[in-house]
Amino acid sequence: MTLLRAEFTSCGSLLRELQDLWDDIGETDHEKDRMILQLEQECFDVYRRKVEQAKKHKSDLQRSVAEGESEVSNLISALGEQESLKLVRKPNSSLKEQLAAINPLLEDLRRKKEEKIQEFLDVESKIAKLCLEIAGSAQQGTPVLPQLDERDLTLNRLGKLNSQLQELLKDKSLRLQKVNSHMKAIHELSTIMSIDFSKMMSEVHPSYGDLANSHPKSISNDSLAKLAGIVQSLKQEKKQRLEKLQLLGSTLIELWNLLDTPTDEQKIFDHITSLISESVNTVLGQACLALDVIEQAKLEVQRLNILKASKMKELVLKKQSELEQIYSSVHMDADGDLERQMLIGLIDSGKADLSELLSNMDDNIIKAKEHALSRRDILEKVEKWTYASAEESWLDDYERDQNRYSAGRGAHKNLKRAEKARILVNKIPSLLENLTSKVKAWEKEKGMTFLYNKVPLLVTLDGYIVLRQQREEEKRRLREQKKIQEQFAAEQEALFGSKPSPLRPFTARKPLGQSSNGNTVGGTPINHRVSTPLARQAISSSGKEKKDHVKVGNAIPVNYVALPKEDSLSHNNSSAIVSP
Repeated sequence: MTLLRAEFTSCGSLLRELQDLWDDIGETDHEKDRMILQLEQECFDVYRRKVEQAKKHKSDLQRSVAEGESEVSNLISALGEQESLKLVRKPNSSLKEQLAAINPLLEDLRRKKEEKIQEFLDVESKIAKLCLEIAGSAQQGTPVLPQLDERDLTLNRLGKLNSQLQELLKDKSLRLQKVNSHMKAIHELSTIMSIDFSKMMSEVHPSYGDLANSHPKSISNDSLAKLAGIVQSLKQEKKQRLEKLQLLGSTLIELWNLLDTPTDEQKIFDHITSLISESVNTVLGQACLALDVIEQAKLEVQRLNILKASKMKELVLKKQSELEQIYSSVHMDADGDLERQMLIGLIDSGKADLSELLSNMDDNIIKAKEHALSRRDILEKVEKWTYASAEESWLDDYERDQNRYSAGRGAHKNLKRAEKARILVNKIPSLLENLTSKVKAWEKEKGMTFLYNKVPLLVTLDGYIVLRQQREEEKRRLREQKKIQEQFAAEQEALFGSKPSPLRPFTARKPLGQSSNGNTVGGTPINHRVSTPLARQAISSSGKEKKDHVKVGNAIPVNYVALPKEDSLSHNNSSAIVSP
């Protein structure tokens, strides 16, 4: 204001000086008034322009302040800052002061915005790159970034993007592990089967064949699927090759056994035969399943097959002998001579396929073994029954020996044997019942008759049961007859005393273990009777004559004199033990 007053004072002095000049010039008053009015108008115009300029400046400052406040507000909202304009504004401050306070904050917020934008771009660039790698498009150029929304640059959004990035990095790590695992498995399988690993990998993806690792390995779904498919196909190929070599190895061993190949020749193929017992997972030897190894085994099998053809007749006859041995081991009916003659005639005719013939004989041997195995249980019981029957026959002879308790040679052994024989004989009925049920079940299952040495076993069992019943009946009659004899002897003793009658014929029997011709075996007499039930059946027709002979020999004589009482009692007791 002081400056304005000074200006007005200067203007007044200039106006007086101007009037003096006008007076000297001789200007009229009218002219002077006109020029003064003109000066006043010019001064008014100048002031008016200054006012308008001041108003415009104020408006610009207000707009700048408003725009700055708006931008600050938007930046604070976008950045998620917690600052407030109230901290910037001062009460009763001028527009220039307000603008001066906003500008530093605005510059700081703009700097922060640029930094946040760069962070977002870095994260989104990494995300886009990982997405391209997973999608398998990483080799197609620079990834196209999505349009960045600068209205939301908050830490919350950045955290979500970082979480997405971490998930993608984790997914990439897992995919790389799968890729490395598949490649390791493929390398192992390729080494075992002698396959070009690098070539195979390059065909899947160029990055897999890059040994220098100058390019990142492909982790796309398509690449992983191809790797998994190759691993599966190689495992299947490995299994097939192993099965081929195991079959060839088994064939080699079979041919070696048939041809009696020397051990030195067999050792050449140890790397093949050693795989027979191996499983797919345990075969790890380098090039052990290579194609040339399989070809080597095939050629050797072909060579041995040609050699085998020349010895086929010998092999067929050997198989026939094996078949006959199986039959004979289980008492099966087989006409070996006739079969052998037919085979020789068939081979000599040249019309037979020797390989097929040998294969059929192998099948027959397998069937014969299975058939023999099904008979094994019954045959074991037949052996037990045969042994028990032989002991029963020996026990009968032993019980009839009046001098069995004498102190002769081997008497104590015979006594122990008799004790065991009685126990075994008592088991014969249950043994027969069990054996019969087993045979019937076998015949029902197989639909055929169980033959034992060309005779139905059930017929033999039935015949033995009948003979045993007849023998038991004979023993019972003998016991009754002996009882009558003892009763008669007791009556005679009561009448005449214990002195033996001279009219009774007496013939001393020899101790058990001695025979009329002096033949003994270990204190046990050589029994010339039929000792087995299977043999007894063959001479069952002569049983009636023997029974009649026994009846005549056991008839009570008129002048019979009783034996000593003690001997009679001991014999009665022993007979009671044997009787069923």
